[in-house]
Amino acid sequence: MPALSIHDIVKAIQQACEEGGGFAHFDKSSIRHNPRNFEIVTSDNNHISLWVYVWTLTFGGRATLPNEYRIQMTGVNSPLAMKTGHSSKTILIGYEPKLDAFAGFDIRKHRIFTQGSPSIQININALRRALALGMAFDKKTNDEIAIGFRKDNFLNYVTYSDMLHEYGVTEDATESIERLEQVVSEDEFKKEIRQYEQRQKSFKRKTIVTEVSRLSRRSNFREKVLRVYGRKCAVTGIQLKLGEAAHILPVAAPGSDDSINNGLLLSPTYHKAFDLGLIYLDTNYVMRPNDAKLEELKRLGVDGGWIDFSQKLGQIILPIDSDFWPKKEFIERANEFRQIMP
Repeated sequence: MPALSIHDIVKAIQQACEEGGGFAHFDKSSIRHNPRNFEIVTSDNNHISLWVYVWTLTFGGRATLPNEYRIQMTGVNSPLAMKTGHSSKTILIGYEPKLDAFAGFDIRKHRIFTQGSPSIQININALRRALALGMAFDKKTNDEIAIGFRKDNFLNYVTYSDMLHEYGVTEDATESIERLEQVVSEDEFKKEIRQYEQRQKSFKRKTIVTEVSRLSRRSNFREKVLRVYGRKCAVTGIQLKLGEAAHILPVAAPGSDDSINNGLLLSPTYHKAFDLGLIYLDTNYVMRPNDAKLEELKRLGVDGGWIDFSQKLGQIILPIDSDFWPKKEFIERANEFRQIMP
């Protein structure tokens, strides 16, 4: 596949930040050269000044290695310049447009290179696994781990790239992350984490495995819920890339999990109201007001806007496939956990 235009790659990066709940402002003055300059705001309102060395990921060209893909570092000089300063990062990545996924490389291992057009490889199966898991690893023979990641995990990669490449070099760590990304039950996830920490002495490696696995599971849950609800808020039907994946039975509740049947897609205001127990779902799939909470707001004199807000409540929009409808057991346990008395 021929290289994409940098305009298309920049657009893919901006979309990736949006899918991860953040925002990326691109400095157009860097359009003609690597690194490309972005100012990132994450979903947690953290600001990152980001330099991105990026090329299209293409087939390596060797028939004997059909899974080898590569970036070719054209148009740059050794050593690669690095962004300095507080909250600054520099990353080295490739973008594969057919899979709509990224590959991340350890820039510290490739900053200095022989002039020409050096190439860096990754097994394309790492990107294919990342589509299902969120993030996957390719253990290379030169003691480097290349990382495949789905677009909605772009900000997770940016945040933890240094630690991932530095402390993720053990087979135990990378296999643990990939396994933990697939665990649905929150209780099982905590159990697996405890077992990993007991056999792992490095505090930093414990931290990276725990944090990356948790973030990947969160993004996997969000991606599944977005897909089955057609990216429409279950209450309002609004899309506009505003939908958020809400757990019916909260993560903090015993027995909660990241299955689709424990998820709802809600626009931000209704998500917040649902989490706070101002509204609740009943087992007939009707979103209802919590009268006790409403009375409390009235006593405090902060019930303004309730009439407009409540007009959208009622029968929710369910996934087309009934296999993905909310599980009634989760609904009942969630209402009990939130102390809602229907």
